[in-house]
Amino acid sequence: MARHSVTLVPGDGVGPEICDAAVRVIEATGVEFDWEVLQAGEAAIKEFGTPLPEPVLASIRKNKVALKGPITTPIGSGFRSVNVALRQELDLYALVRPVKAYKGARNLRDDLDFVIVRENTEDIYAGIEFEQGTADVKHLIDEISGLAKKKIRPDSGLSIKPISITGSERIVQFAFDYARKNNRRKVTAVHKANIMKHTDGLFLSVARMVAERNGDIDFEDRIVDNMCMQLVLRPREYDVLCCPNLYGDIISDLGAGMIGGLGLAPGANIGTNGAVFEATHGSAPKYAGLNKVNPMAVMLSGVLMLRHLDEVVAADALETAIADVIALGKNVTYDLKEKRDDPTSVGTSQVADAVVAQLKAGA
Repeated sequence: MARHSVTLVPGDGVGPEICDAAVRVIEATGVEFDWEVLQAGEAAIKEFGTPLPEPVLASIRKNKVALKGPITTPIGSGFRSVNVALRQELDLYALVRPVKAYKGARNLRDDLDFVIVRENTEDIYAGIEFEQGTADVKHLIDEISGLAKKKIRPDSGLSIKPISITGSERIVQFAFDYARKNNRRKVTAVHKANIMKHTDGLFLSVARMVAERNGDIDFEDRIVDNMCMQLVLRPREYDVLCCPNLYGDIISDLGAGMIGGLGLAPGANIGTNGAVFEATHGSAPKYAGLNKVNPMAVMLSGVLMLRHLDEVVAADALETAIADVIALGKNVTYDLKEKRDDPTSVGTSQVADAVVAQLKAGA
């Protein structure tokens, strides 16, 4: 059996304890790993003066695979999102977020099983922003107002929304390839092309072009606001949703809410030369060290990582073990209980114990 070298970035807040729980259950599948542990986020700033030190990027470039805990992103100030920077530095252009209802979780409905494929490098998240009141933003407002013949208020801040043929083509092709590999039947392109004709409209026209050369998989498109309603009312009609960056982010949290919260929402950031697997929730600093937070999102991200490494048997075994622990409802954290103050809820490490026990029972 091959050993896998994987970069492990524990992250901030609850990151180290949920990553520890995930590593335990991933190793309990019998697959062998060499973990290269490196710090990013607040811990790295103290040592390196930056939240994303070069050794982290170098390690992921070398190993091609990383498992990552949540990293704190200050709201409105401070350093830019490490998550966004990591995706852009390593060109991890595809973010895969499955939305699956496990029996026993606090699902809004039990027939949920779709996958969000989110473009990860463009759109409003590209980080091209101009601060209100600066000389640069004044210059841009004057230029754009003249070119577009539309008045922009002088006290505005600006964000630029780039969507390219190149970025759109590769994310839509990724969605079709993912659907094919995972026995999914349909890809739905999500957009607001009726309003943003030269960005979302470009995305949609490229998606239709790519769909023509992938005729073995069904294709359709939905306007994003309608898509949100459809997912609440008729989710079984959808399979793989291919979204530009912003809509993919929003719909991912909608999906997480439908399956009981971010504690069960895994994520995979995938590019041509690497992949980073992470829980989609934040670092929850107020719970750090309390052995309280649900580790299943990062465990399920480990399932995605095992599949990426072609360790399919181990991935299936781990997902089944996690699903069994959820269904039994005994060794789960407070967020999976009917009442959040349920005294029978267990801690992070006890969830890992229970998953390991299910793996051994199923072996």
